[in-house]
Amino acid sequence: MRLCELEEKEVINACDCKRLGYVADLIIEECTGRIDALIVPRGGKLCGFFSDGGEYVIPFGCVKKIGPDIILVEIHEKKQPTL
Repeated sequence: MRLCELEEKEVINACDCKRLGYVADLIIEECTGRIDALIVPRGGKLCGFFSDGGEYVIPFGCVKKIGPDIILVEIHEKKQPTL
C-alpha cells in the first residue's frame, strides 16, 4: 500500500467513534523500513487549514484495521477534569 492510498482513508478511533482526520504523513524506522506511526493533523483535510495546528501521532500498534475507506485505531484518551 502506498502513502497516497492511506491519505484517502479517514482515521476513526474505535474507542469513542471519534473522527480524527486523514493520514498526512508517516514515521518510518530508518533501519528496517517499518512504519512506526501515522500522523494525522487535527482539523480538516485541507492541508491543515482551519485547524489548531496540532496533530495526532498514532503508534502503528494502535491500528486495528485498514479497510477500503477507513482506518480504525484504538486510542484511549485521558479526559481532563473540568473545573
